[in-house]
Amino acid sequence: MGQHHPFSFRRSCSSRPSRSGLRAAIGAIALLALVALVAPAGPTAAADDHRQLPSADPAAIRNWNAIATETISANLGMTRPSGQVAIWHGFVSAAVYNAVVGIQGNYAPYKWRESGPATASPEASAVTAAHHILLAYFPASQVQLDTAYAASLAEIHSGPAKDQGVAFGARAAAHIIDLREGDGRFVDVPFTKPPAPGVWRPTPPARLPFIDTWLGGLRPLLLTSPAQFRPGEPPALSSARYARDANEVKTMGARTGSGRTAHQTETALFYGGNLMVQIQTALRDHAARHHLGIAETARLFAAANTSATDAVITAWDSKLRYGIWRPITAIQLADTDGNPATEADPLWEPLLITPPHPEYVSGHTTLTGTVMRVVTGVLGTSRVDLDIPSEVTRTTRHYEYADQLNEDMINARVYGGIHFRTSDVTGCRAGNRIGTWVLAHYFQPLRTGNAQASQTAPPAHPKCPRGGAGNAL
Repeated sequence: MGQHHPFSFRRSCSSRPSRSGLRAAIGAIALLALVALVAPAGPTAAADDHRQLPSADPAAIRNWNAIATETISANLGMTRPSGQVAIWHGFVSAAVYNAVVGIQGNYAPYKWRESGPATASPEASAVTAAHHILLAYFPASQVQLDTAYAASLAEIHSGPAKDQGVAFGARAAAHIIDLREGDGRFVDVPFTKPPAPGVWRPTPPARLPFIDTWLGGLRPLLLTSPAQFRPGEPPALSSARYARDANEVKTMGARTGSGRTAHQTETALFYGGNLMVQIQTALRDHAARHHLGIAETARLFAAANTSATDAVITAWDSKLRYGIWRPITAIQLADTDGNPATEADPLWEPLLITPPHPEYVSGHTTLTGTVMRVVTGVLGTSRVDLDIPSEVTRTTRHYEYADQLNEDMINARVYGGIHFRTSDVTGCRAGNRIGTWVLAHYFQPLRTGNAQASQTAPPAHPKCPRGGAGNAL
């Protein structure tokens, strides 16, 4: 991963945060705030302490985003083939955003009408909000989280500003926890489509069941419903488009004997790991290199991660609704699809291991399309200037513009042999619509005189290039 910390996390086998731990953490919010007041002191207070500006170092937000990434990975597993990772990042980022803008007032808070003292430290508020959210949902990591929290508070000058920031950050975290009660997490949602041509079924090698079906019914963070931007029907099995998609992935996504170039293979592998980890690392780097202030940094992460949450919900809603089979099933059983332009290959295997959920739409391209649309809107330019690392290939790719990242992501899932091109492009376009709606309704600037706060969305939306030979819509 892009950043390491002087503590390690105990890996848990469970993907479900403890409910008893959650209740205990909620009840401890006030106590944690009180303890923070007597945490190890920062630099020695000067005689003119009342003249100290409230501490507002944006590095604290980047640091706690990295801690959140570590904590979520430790509890869910780095390679969990689900969009669940985005949910927890959305919760943390929303709390941190409210904790900062509720004090500074630059941007409209997220579903909250409260504000903190203008004299409070936004930095203390941000780290407290992040710590309390993570502790509430991942109590198994308490030792590591408390250690990191004490270290963060020790960096902040002691005094009333710090104390006020800690108290307001605790309120911001408690608000998000209350807001997400009964949101549909971990509800048993069965996949009921019976096996038939075109219908998803567990895939080799592990033949796992549909993972985290509850994501498709989760109450969104921003959208009005999981189905608000549900894409239309996928191509019919008998259609020419379906045949083109199936034959392309059969050739370009095969594990052996494919038509891929070395660069195309590297593209598939580059995005074969944890996409949310890649995005967090890239956003931290961008915020640091471009010297974003604390409110701008909080806004960037909140807009990206809450919209990513809703992108996952949208993709899972579509997967539940349509339940389309994966390429490995489609190609091995092509003699059952009723399309004379496809031919079965019972031994065909994809380059990447197929994730355990239906094909349509692509979660990766829906999430990337959403985040790219939101990031370009927040930054006020289509020039995203992102350096994205891959834990799989151990390389980094630079993306000057959002369109370039969308194109690579669309191609990567075809070259990996796990998605049809139409699913990738459709997901990206759905993400673009999600992002546009989010920008119109959330995270808007309140101080139009502030140069950074007055940025507006770019005139052109990021594109979702279809690419591929003979695949024009």
